[in-house]
Amino acid sequence: MALTAPGGTWAPYTFDRRDLRPDDIAVRVTWCGVCHSDLHAVEALTAGSAPLVPGHEFVGEVAAVGGEVTAFRVGDPVAVGNIVDSCGTCAACRAGQEQFCADFPTLTYDSVTPGAYSREYVLRESFAYPMPAGLDPAGVAPLMCAGATVYEPLRRWDVGPGQLVGVVGLGGLGHLAVKFAKALGARVAVFTTSPGKEQPALDLGADEVIVSGDDTAMAAQTGRFDFILDTASAKHDPSPYLRALRRDGTLCMLGIPDRYEPEAMALLYGYKRLAASGSAGRARTREMLDFAARHGITADVEKVPAREVGRALDRLARNDVRWRFVLDLSGLG
Repeated sequence: MALTAPGGTWAPYTFDRRDLRPDDIAVRVTWCGVCHSDLHAVEALTAGSAPLVPGHEFVGEVAAVGGEVTAFRVGDPVAVGNIVDSCGTCAACRAGQEQFCADFPTLTYDSVTPGAYSREYVLRESFAYPMPAGLDPAGVAPLMCAGATVYEPLRRWDVGPGQLVGVVGLGGLGHLAVKFAKALGARVAVFTTSPGKEQPALDLGADEVIVSGDDTAMAAQTGRFDFILDTASAKHDPSPYLRALRRDGTLCMLGIPDRYEPEAMALLYGYKRLAASGSAGRARTREMLDFAARHGITADVEKVPAREVGRALDRLARNDVRWRFVLDLSGLG
């Protein structure tokens, strides 16, 4: 499914993938998550960069393998995330942190490479992952971006038992952050601007819910939290969450606005840290999938036929989803 012009309509689009190289696999895509960054790509589309075929968190079945492939066979269930290649030689790549590749990692789609809102995808076998058994494939697809993106900082900052963790925002990333943080043994509080999300947050396993627009409630959070993961995509002031941190606490931002603008005193009082994170490398993604399989974690999804992707993106822009849209690609033939 492609958007062939800015402001246009979504329509089926036919193109050729590259021929398989010796270490490539072809994946017959079955489910692909609809990420908020896909919406950003739609909004940024220009006539010169059309057509746009997004999609970077997906699952499917191996349809063909190159002559040197050893990790997969035709018919194997497979999962793929938002990075499909890297230089492999820089310090970050050697450390298994391909998301920080010095040459910048190859993303699953860009202005010239069609993504996984499609029936087939071709990539190197080393950037594909065996799909965990026993989990709903549609719910696994968003783990490959949203799941990896929240799991990486939770592990990087050693979230675990005895800690109080805050999650800002309860959307595609936030609901998975709640699930992973709870499974890691932490107590979890959700900050939300929407009073209507209090019960859904508790249903996901949160221990408490704080309405961030309530000044009295926010004042009561001062110095409470060991770690806060901010999943909100829109630009906002991080200062209230810095004040909610205990001494030596960390606020990790996952949204990517043009800049972060905290108040100086909120940051410097108490050795507090303002950090950022995005995506995950291969080692952490494999770890995340293993952890999800052990704890039965998948995304809560609404399944949508691929031909209705335009409607799904419109609803995503209005925050009308709990908690992730996933496209069913089977109807594309």
